[in-house]
Amino acid sequence: MSSIARLPKKDRQSRLIQSLADNPFATDEDLSELFQVSIQTIRLDRLELGIPELRERIKSVAEKSLDPVKSLGIDEVIGEIIDLQLDSQAISVLEIKEEHVFSRTQIARGHYIFAQANSLAVAVINADVALTATARIRFVRPVRAGEKLVAKALVRSRNGDECKVRVETKVQGELVFTATFRVVGMSESQTRHGLRS
Repeated sequence: MSSIARLPKKDRQSRLIQSLADNPFATDEDLSELFQVSIQTIRLDRLELGIPELRERIKSVAEKSLDPVKSLGIDEVIGEIIDLQLDSQAISVLEIKEEHVFSRTQIARGHYIFAQANSLAVAVINADVALTATARIRFVRPVRAGEKLVAKALVRSRNGDECKVRVETKVQGELVFTATFRVVGMSESQTRHGLRS
């Protein structure tokens, strides 16, 4: 079977394995562009190597997540959580679809990008209830329909019930959004007294 690959097949497949280890969320289309071969060639390579399609890879990474979400319902997180280590770090993926964009420009509405980051910052906190007290945000570049947002939250510091959580959102490794949240964790009984200013 002839291939239009510029690399010999063996080298391409070896690099394909490495690329997917670095970025398990790359689509066949992304890989096709990267290796300058047809999508069909990438699919055949994946089949030969026993690498599952994107949906299965995401599911497999998600099953390795260490901790369950505690501070809110899993269905309240915007995006799909694929890694969660409470009070440490978390990763979620959100594909921007038609319902997330302005119809005229096909650019994602900012509140979806913010909501993915904010819900991830809350989800990473090991508390019965976690609420955002403050947020410093920056939109780096517009996000378009069809792009896949990978948000990573890192708990930077903790002071009593308060945590500082940094979230970086990327598309194919390119930074598109950043935020630093001050999140307050509390028990259910404390929620009646509100946030301290």
